[in-house]
Amino acid sequence: MSGGRTASSGRVAVVTGASRGIGAAVARRLAGAGLRVACVGRDREALEAVAREVSGVAIVADVTASGASESILAEVRTRLGDVDVLVANAGVEASAKLERTTDEIWDRLMATNATAVFRLCRAVIPSMIARGFGRVVVVASNAGRVGYPYTSAYCASKHAVVGLVRALAAEVAKSPVTINAVCPGFVDTEMAGRSVAKIVSSTGRTEEAARASLAEMSPQLRLIEPDEVAYLVTALLPHEARGIHGQAIGIDGGQTFG
Repeated sequence: MSGGRTASSGRVAVVTGASRGIGAAVARRLAGAGLRVACVGRDREALEAVAREVSGVAIVADVTASGASESILAEVRTRLGDVDVLVANAGVEASAKLERTTDEIWDRLMATNATAVFRLCRAVIPSMIARGFGRVVVVASNAGRVGYPYTSAYCASKHAVVGLVRALAAEVAKSPVTINAVCPGFVDTEMAGRSVAKIVSSTGRTEEAARASLAEMSPQLRLIEPDEVAYLVTALLPHEARGIHGQAIGIDGGQTFG
């Protein structure tokens, strides 16, 4: 990053869902690039372990709670300073046929995957604009670019957040802030593990066969690694990446296009 400060000179980043998986990988990447990282999540023990590893701070919070965005950002400013980078990674999943998709499932996925991101953006982007720099990266999903059966709530929430990114990108395009979504396919995390377990439970396949069925959705015949997503997130931060704006960038081995 240029424009007065480089990536190694102490910009402040907030990563939600940082206690494990993609979020933890992003926190490590950002810290390795010299950013000061605030790790946000609900699992105190896991979150504090990641924060110690990256010499960052742990902020235990539920991003869906009323007022959470403002309180998270206030704590970050107190402990680290103004926020330069927001990585909105916290997310939840659910799989069910339409008739079994309850209001609770719909509301929970929308609250975490879309509404919480909206609130964080609303809270942080104006100050980024005022201060002359900002990067927002939303970890969405390729389910925000295409549809899959039995995932109506999940796909809707991810399409919603991709739409939010595109709308905000148009709104702030003349400012020094960029916003993009990264859209992974199946990533080798606990979330993929839960999908494997559900396949085993519902089909009677072995765990190995169930995992292979997820890998086979990618032309590369593999799951994406969390650090691959973290690499892409970090690549969107420098001054030289300022022309990448309003994009929903797939990282799924070629499974989706466009």
